[in-house]
Amino acid sequence: MANVFTMRSAIQHPLLSSSANFRPSYPTLSLRSQPARPRRRNAAAIRNALVIEQEVDAKVSLVRIGTRGSPLALAQAFETRDKLMATHSELAEEGAIEIIIIKTTGDKILDQPLADIGGKGLFTKEIDEALLEGKIDIAVHSMKDVPTYLPDGMILPCNLPREDVRDAFISLTAKSLAELQPGSVVGSASLRRQSQILYRYPNLKVVNFRGNVQTRLRKLDEGEVQATLLALAGLKRLNMTENVTAILSIEEMLPAIAQGAIGIACRSNDDKMVNYLAHLNHEETRLAVACERAFLETLDGSCRTPIAGYAHRDEDGICLFRGLVASPDGTRVLETSRKGPYALDDMVAMGEDAGKELISKAGSGFFDW
Repeated sequence: MANVFTMRSAIQHPLLSSSANFRPSYPTLSLRSQPARPRRRNAAAIRNALVIEQEVDAKVSLVRIGTRGSPLALAQAFETRDKLMATHSELAEEGAIEIIIIKTTGDKILDQPLADIGGKGLFTKEIDEALLEGKIDIAVHSMKDVPTYLPDGMILPCNLPREDVRDAFISLTAKSLAELQPGSVVGSASLRRQSQILYRYPNLKVVNFRGNVQTRLRKLDEGEVQATLLALAGLKRLNMTENVTAILSIEEMLPAIAQGAIGIACRSNDDKMVNYLAHLNHEETRLAVACERAFLETLDGSCRTPIAGYAHRDEDGICLFRGLVASPDGTRVLETSRKGPYALDDMVAMGEDAGKELISKAGSGFFDW
């Protein structure tokens, strides 16, 4: 059973929320100076006001947003809330949107590498279950955490505008990966990052490094590792870019599939939520994510397979895609690229074709980690 916490969305501050409370103020009455009839009228007014207050407190939220409870996940949920409030006036009222925190398997197990926990949807399963059970109305996910398949009865019709897809290098002792001394320890829970680091810098050591952004930065400050890599998108959403030592180029560190993209899911039969989300969807992001996820699905990637991919629109409006699959130790890295029209069917076909090419190049046994 997932741990669930709820909070009413507040308009005032993006990182705080509170219930919508109506507290009427009443004039002070003196029993000696006021005649009886006005007192009765005031008593009736007070009773009416209390009924109104109870109705406000009992108001059911129009939209219940399900999310993980990490600071980054909450920042993404509040971004979603703010966009809903901006596009639908009825959702701008106090208490119209409720944020419900749900603890996932990935949040509960922090002492093991993700690859060892096994399975897909480590950060989404419990939230999706709450959605299908009607406990929430929409689910806000980091798209890189979403499996390539969705449960029956659930759709993901909306992607918010994508943030910067690059990775950030953070260190107290070096300005770049290249400047780290041989034997230096880099902390990362991502096999994608591990394989690309070791491919280019085999003299470095990469260790499992789990936890939210704040936890990883604390461990770095305490000297557990000499450097770490984090998604720049998350640091931007948390207003923590002052911690960045350097930004890695796409050529040096190809991003995770759908990195920097937020996805919002709802029930397939919930027309009201589908309509709400249609106004939030960023089509360019949705198509890029579809291309990358087609590549991932073709490779049938798991947490044990280092896979990276990035699709984007160039200045001429053409889709450029680059994909990569690697061995966890970085000894083998296979890459490919595609170019074609920036249209859904074409981009999905590009992703699938790129995946098939790398499967052919890899040969038997390559994905048996």
